[in-house]
Amino acid sequence: MHKIEKTSTQLLVITMEECGELTQVCSKVLRHGADQNRLNDLMEEAGDVLCMLKLLEDWGYFDWKDLKARVKYKKKKLKRWSKMVK
Repeated sequence: MHKIEKTSTQLLVITMEECGELTQVCSKVLRHGADQNRLNDLMEEAGDVLCMLKLLEDWGYFDWKDLKARVKYKKKKLKRWSKMVK
């Protein structure tokens, strides 16, 4: 089996995998309900994705300040089109 050697490739692949795991947990919460075990799983996977985002910043893929600006932009957009942002 081929192993990923290049660190930047590893970083991006693991980030994709962690995002996929978060997607799966979100789906399970929707299908089966938000019991404490699934909420714990959601928190763990969200934390793993946050870790990978921090590592992407550490490796120079983006600056956290720019990411925060994007969060502000997205929240403004969501506020206009949904009720999830107050």
